[in-house]
This record gives sequence, structure tokens and C-alpha cells, in this order.
Amino acid sequence: MNEDRLKKAIARKLHISPDSIKGIRIRKRSIDARHGDVKIQIDAALYINEEPEKLYEETVFPNVDGSKKAIVVGFGPAGIFAALTLLENGICPIVLERGEDVHSRLKSIGTLSRDGKLNEESNYAFGEGGAGAFSDGKLYTRSSKRGDVGRILSLLVQHGADESILYDARPHIGSDRLPYIIENIRNTIISHGGEVLFGKRVVKLLRKGDETAGVICQDGSEYIGPVVLATGHSAKDVYYFLQDEGFALEAKSTAAGVRLEHPQHLIDSIQYHNDKGRGLYLPPASYSFRAQVNGRGVYSFCMCPGGVVVPAASESGHAVLNGMSPSSRGGRKANSGMIVELRKEELTDTDPFAMLRYIEEIERRCFAEGFAAYAERMTDFVSDRPKATLPETTYPRPVIASRLDDYLPRIIAESLREGFKAFDRSTKGRFITAEAMLLAPETRTSSPVRILRDESMKQGRGLYPAGEGAGYAGGIVSAAIDGSEAALRLGGDYGYLR
Repeated sequence: MNEDRLKKAIARKLHISPDSIKGIRIRKRSIDARHGDVKIQIDAALYINEEPEKLYEETVFPNVDGSKKAIVVGFGPAGIFAALTLLENGICPIVLERGEDVHSRLKSIGTLSRDGKLNEESNYAFGEGGAGAFSDGKLYTRSSKRGDVGRILSLLVQHGADESILYDARPHIGSDRLPYIIENIRNTIISHGGEVLFGKRVVKLLRKGDETAGVICQDGSEYIGPVVLATGHSAKDVYYFLQDEGFALEAKSTAAGVRLEHPQHLIDSIQYHNDKGRGLYLPPASYSFRAQVNGRGVYSFCMCPGGVVVPAASESGHAVLNGMSPSSRGGRKANSGMIVELRKEELTDTDPFAMLRYIEEIERRCFAEGFAAYAERMTDFVSDRPKATLPETTYPRPVIASRLDDYLPRIIAESLREGFKAFDRSTKGRFITAEAMLLAPETRTSSPVRILRDESMKQGRGLYPAGEGAGYAGGIVSAAIDGSEAALRLGGDYGYLR
């Protein structure tokens, strides 16, 4: 957006001189394309004959050398913001991350995408930044009632994100920029006296009576202090050792399905109601679809305009797909998870790992050697008449033309078909197309296990499960808020807060 052009347009509207406008602070920006006449809606504060205020206030972090310590296990969104919140409040965070630093992680991910060779400790799920580091950086959330979204966004800007995330209706950073922002956050923690350690997979809690007193890592090292557990929903080993140590867990409802890839031009033409697409000035269009199929939710998830589909498994023998976009969102394809609601009440088993086993079975059935992906043209899937041809894809590993009904549970395949038909009706017959392709599976939408925090506290203080892995958040911002609040609970319980 050209601020000078905006200033002149506002000046004409208000019949004032453009020179009298000393600054513009955008408070909200969104695109309304619902009725075919695309409008950019801007809510802005004008500063006429006065200097503008800062868009946000930077957080000042104290030095915590010699301060009380707290352990943060995991350095994804929940762990990152737990560590920053501890630091801000004068508590020394000791961060333990099982994977590699974010730049070394890029090499491991490159090996997976190029050669189909998985590093089970450092991949799209594990490593500095967690799953959020390479999952597009979408910051849209409905979590405002749970915490201070503005604080989370301001801290990201303070560490290198573009200021537009403070006012865009659907803020987005980009998978190409996130690694550098995460590295800046790590440097903030270290330069103020905290620690961030890699290759530290936690395998056991240290207990002192009923209290969690620290952790033991796979290499035998021990770290003493109360613990924020922010390990993400792919760290399944954590659930098992927590159950072994008597903490209460339960199965949790989740969702699973496929990645759906369309030409971005087609999505632009649908969303902007223009066969020519988005033109020169509009951004690549996104979408959000939802339908009820026999009382079951079918919906889009983690939509990536101009993005790519990636192999996101964290263990051998399991197929997991995800999507990501660079900051430009300039790719030729759009992709989205298309997922079906799975209710824990529908499972035969009632133990805490029942839904986890269900998801794991999907991932094993969909696994192909070298992380090739089973795929099917959208029109063939909907008509249930598979053919051997596929459109081009951004997926970096081989794709295998398949009948996805042979790999997906019946309830998922049938619900997706009906959901796609509903989405097609809402787009006047343009969504279902031979140019689109389904790749299976999309399974890591949310944790299939919840760590019951209230019940866990009955085991004694000292453990603070947080974020997606604990089953209390979904997405970067909600996980960040949950991690921050866990850190504040820890500080309050131990009297560490200043």
C-alpha cells in the first residue's frame, strides 16, 4: 500500500491539505469481495499538524542472570512466548528443545523434501520454532477473549515481523521470514541471561514428593525448576511418560482429511468474482469453507495462498502432509487442509490414546516409501471414478495416482465428497475442477490427547502443560497466548513475579 497515495485520497475526502497530515496509523485493514465489487476497507487514525504516536510499545526485558529459574520444554509458539513472558517478569528461562536450531533445521527439511530421508528429531514438527516455523505464519485467531493478541503480535514485530500484522484482518508473516524472527527471539533470551539448548529431548520428570522439580533429558542431563511443558501435538512420547508418572490425560476430538491443491488463479477468480483473476494490486485470494454433512463438520483448515504442500511427518512409516506459503504468497498453487470432524465419543475405546491410535492408523495406511503421497484428481474423487492421471503439484516428493477411498476411513472420504459438493454450490460450480488434486493425509490439525491441567495440579505443583500439545490451543497465536499464561501461572504460584 502506497502511504502517499492514501494520504492524498484522505486529504481530498476531508478537503484539507495533504501536507497537514503528519502521519497515518492504520488500525484495521481488510478486503471485502463478497459482492463482486472488491473494496479495501481501512480504519485509520490521522495525525493532523501533530506527530504520530508509535504503532506499538516495545517490551523492555531485564537481565535475569542469577534470577530464579524455570524450565521451558519445547520452543514452538507456546514455548517461545512462555520463555519471553518469564524473561519479561524477571525469571530466567532455560529452554530445552529436542530438535535443531531453525537454520540447521532447514537443512534437515531440505533432505526430507529432496531425498525422502527423515530426521526424527528435527523436521517440520520438531526443532526451534516448532510446527509454526514452517507452516505459513498465519496469525489469524479467535482467541482475543483468552488473552492479549496485540501483545503477541507486537513482540513479533519487535523481533522483525512487518508492522502490517498489527492491523491486517488476516495477518501473515510467511515461512521464509519466520526463521529469522525466531532466531532474533532466541538471541533476546540469551542476551538477557536465559538459555536455549538444542538436542535436549526430555524423557522424564524429576519429582520431589508430589511436586515436579525438573526434568531429565535423553542424554542424562538434569535441569531443576518448575516446568512449562510446551512440546506440541506431535511429541507423542511425552503423553506416554506423563501417564506412566500418574498425570491425568484424556482422548480429545480432532479432525483429519486431505490437502487440496488448486491453481491460485482459479481461487482468485472465484473469490474476486472476476475471470481475469486478481489483477495487479490485490493479494492472492484465500478462502474459508465450512459445511455440515449428516451433522458432521467438514471444513477448510490452514489455507495457504500461493503456497506448497510439504511432507510433515515426524516418524518413519507415517505419512503427514502440511501446507506453507512464503511471505509473497506468489506461487502458482493454493492449498488447504480439507478436514472432517472426528468425535472421541464415536470411538470404541475410551482410554486417553484412543483417538491418537485412530490417527496413527490413517498415517500408516497412507505411508508410501520415500514419503511419496497418494493423490487423486478432485473430479475423479467426487465421482468415485479414479483415473491414472494427475495435475501438476508443488509436493516435492513423488505422487502416486490412487483411489483415496482405499486409504482414508470411509467416514472421512464420504464426508469430504459431500462437503466438496456444498462448497461447489456456494461457488456456482467452480470449486470442483479437474485442475485440483487431493493428497493424503492431513492429520495433525490438533492434538488427539489432552493433558488435564486441573487434574495434573492434584499431583502437586510444578508442571504447567501449555499450547497445542497440551490440547488447549490451535494455531500460532492461541498457542502463544496459552504459553504466556502458563508462564504467568508458574510465576504466581512460586512467588517469582516482580
